[in-house]
Amino acid sequence: MGKKVLYILLFLLLVPLKSFGQTDGVDDSRISLGYPVYSQYLQNGLMINPAYAGSREALSAMVSYRTQWMGIDGSPLLQSISLHSPLKNDKVALGFKAQFMQYGVTKESSIYAIYAYHIRLARGKVSFGLGGGVDISNTTYSTIQGITVPDPVFVDNDKAYILPNVSAGVYYFSKRFFAGVSVPTLLSYNNTGSGDVELNHSINGYSFIASAGGLITFSDAVKFKPSALVEYSVMNKLDKLDINGNLILADIVWVGASWRSTEEVLVGLIQTNITPQLMFGFSYDFPIGRMSSITKGSMEIALRYEFGSKVSASDPRYF
Repeated sequence: MGKKVLYILLFLLLVPLKSFGQTDGVDDSRISLGYPVYSQYLQNGLMINPAYAGSREALSAMVSYRTQWMGIDGSPLLQSISLHSPLKNDKVALGFKAQFMQYGVTKESSIYAIYAYHIRLARGKVSFGLGGGVDISNTTYSTIQGITVPDPVFVDNDKAYILPNVSAGVYYFSKRFFAGVSVPTLLSYNNTGSGDVELNHSINGYSFIASAGGLITFSDAVKFKPSALVEYSVMNKLDKLDINGNLILADIVWVGASWRSTEEVLVGLIQTNITPQLMFGFSYDFPIGRMSSITKGSMEIALRYEFGSKVSASDPRYF
């Protein structure tokens, strides 16, 4: 089964299906929900990489709520829920994730089931993950102020786009280090101009998300976790660059900061392990660049609980 997962993953990542008609240049008709902005992705790796499933070695459930660009009318609201666990045979893990975003007159939802296969190495594990589900996008043009229905510019019927998709990733983790790379959406779609969509698949449409980090132990009471995330789009090149640092105090309180250079945003984060199984996180994005005069910033809260967790004060999980 592990070899089958690896073969499928390599096929989807490396073989462009030109028969679907994707051109090599930038296509303005391309529809993509993209990867939404999260500031606490380190606490919820399943949202960026399906291979993360089962890495917590427990049934891990997490919910988050994010309000983006506060103070701007119609700014994005993002909610997410994830659930994942290894099976009794710890080589296999299953997961589920859903995210719901609203901005302006548009609502978007993504619902994915996830499968991961783990291979134990000398110091850690490597995991291969696949996700499959649907992205749903619905823009209610008729609610836009100033639009008289029917309008010759806008589609008469406000119908939702239902876009099946696949994600894939690889993730390595141990007690002191993690690294992963994923493609959140392997398929893309074009708007035909008549209110319908057509399927495309080309490497030109891929976005890769790579993340890595480690743990530096100063003492039993003080540890430091540096990490970085890069999102690279084949068409748009560098989309996102995050540099992160978390100071871990007595394995209970995490105080961290991130610099998102591509957006000129400084992120402050505090996380507390209320119990070894229950975590609460709060983050605030401070705009430093040109957005500082337009928005008050962005806020995100997250809650994670791990059922039947093997995590204890003597064996905490940092990744």
